[in-house]
Amino acid sequence: MIRLENVSKNYSNGVEALKNINMEIADGEFVFIVGDSGSGKSTLIKLLLKELEPTEGTIEVDGITLGKMKRRFVPMYRRKIGCVFQEFRLLKDRNVYENVAFAQRVVATSSKKIRKDVPRILSTVGLAEKYRSLPKQLSGGEQQRVALARALVNKPSIILADEPTGNLDPKNSREIMKLLTEINEKGTTVVVVTHDREMVNLMKKRVIAMKKGVIVSDEQGAGYDYEI
Repeated sequence: MIRLENVSKNYSNGVEALKNINMEIADGEFVFIVGDSGSGKSTLIKLLLKELEPTEGTIEVDGITLGKMKRRFVPMYRRKIGCVFQEFRLLKDRNVYENVAFAQRVVATSSKKIRKDVPRILSTVGLAEKYRSLPKQLSGGEQQRVALARALVNKPSIILADEPTGNLDPKNSREIMKLLTEINEKGTTVVVVTHDREMVNLMKKRVIAMKKGVIVSDEQGAGYDYEI
């Protein structure tokens, strides 16, 4: 469960990024968060990752109140969340296998478990045969699948995807969203921040629309046909 109660965020330059946000996302939901630049979507993601602190309000994730969490527990908390970004963020000098394995090594996973988990997750995203390839040898869609595998390998309870199809063509965008749907159907909560109207309209999931720091719409099975 992700719960925000009366959450506001003001930046030091006076910008009011979020204004009294109230939101609940149940375990196992698939939710799109949509809105133009400056609507507050990215600030919301940073708050959920505890990269930022709210000016007011309470954020609870999987029963943990983030405002009460001590700094030393933040890395452990973030391991429960898999992140996928528009720009892939792969290690350019490491092959596919090592990029995914890196996510496990930083949390001190045993070599034996890494050798088991990495091939399994690469198979899930359709890249089992490309485990030796460097990022520069892959297409944009393949690089995003590596990033998705890296996000999934530690079996997070939540996936936060920030514009995951922003650098992809329509075909690869559909493939990434299909993978996210399959992951969600296995019980993982998926939250996708996007500008991709066509994809949102096609998938008919819950859509939370934001504008200038407030939620202007929250509908199940909605589209992205309105101006926000």
